[in-house]
Amino acid sequence: MKGLVIKSTGTSYGVHFLDGTTADCHVKGNFRIRGIRSTNPVAIGDYVEVKTENGTGKGESELTYWITEVYDRKNYIVRRSTNLSYASHILASNVDMAALIVTIRHPETSTTFIDRFLATCEAYRVPACIIFNKVDLLNEDELQELAALRQLYESLDYPTYAISALTLASSPDSPLASSPISSIFEGKVTLLSGNSGVGKSTLLNAILGKDIARTGAISSAHHKGMHTTTFSEMYPLYHSTQPLHTSPQPLHNSSWIIDTPGIKGFGLLDIEKEEVGHYFREIFKVARDCRYSNCIHMNEPGCAVNQAVIDGRIALSRYESYLSILDDTTEGKYR
Repeated sequence: MKGLVIKSTGTSYGVHFLDGTTADCHVKGNFRIRGIRSTNPVAIGDYVEVKTENGTGKGESELTYWITEVYDRKNYIVRRSTNLSYASHILASNVDMAALIVTIRHPETSTTFIDRFLATCEAYRVPACIIFNKVDLLNEDELQELAALRQLYESLDYPTYAISALTLASSPDSPLASSPISSIFEGKVTLLSGNSGVGKSTLLNAILGKDIARTGAISSAHHKGMHTTTFSEMYPLYHSTQPLHTSPQPLHNSSWIIDTPGIKGFGLLDIEKEEVGHYFREIFKVARDCRYSNCIHMNEPGCAVNQAVIDGRIALSRYESYLSILDDTTEGKYR
């Protein structure tokens, strides 16, 4: 049976089948290590083949479901594992859009984190957008900062949105219809990501119109979010009262939102220094004019990127984020 992995707890996987049913599935030990350099060879968004076995114990009649094959992925998003620094962790696969939820304050999302996420999406060919949440909490100076950041990323052709997920959640109208970001989710598989505390779960609840994801508070001591989502899960997107994934429609024509645990940062894996600039759109464009084809845009003579930073044509924050990735020489940085 072919199915879609919609939940991962670390020990089992929830698989949604074409007939609309869902089952908890497992993988055998040798499947986990079969030439896959990842802590999770099966990921949210994977299409898998599942076989069943009858119960073997006395009195057992229930079927056991085993994942026997993972079908080829069209793309995936990977970050450095928090358990094994030499391995990767696949956040999701077969993704149409990655939506990064960020906040100017309460807590503050650094531009370094934003840029690393965007660079990761570029590296794995996943379209990305940025959703600025909690705009209702911002003062005048912070609103100006928000406007500047939106202008920066929109100039690089990344769509941005400014919302209050809490306001959406309390709206008496259809949450999806009233959201300025409603159209980006329809007909797509969208990954929601961001630091803990930025309001991913609140936004998810607002869009789905249900209290599905647990929300949490911000630490008063550190002004950072505390984890509420402990494992990744994929939710079908509902519009009005009808699910867009009504069986027997093909799964890939459905709309899904993937909720992931809050993360502290991204580390790009297996990327040469000369390649990093390829994943910063403005640096890649300007680098064509560098004197040397292998320029890494630090202190080389005739570097067009350095000159563009001096001239203000490349934002200093973006260039500093680029340098921070070049500086990733110790394992565990920006996990």
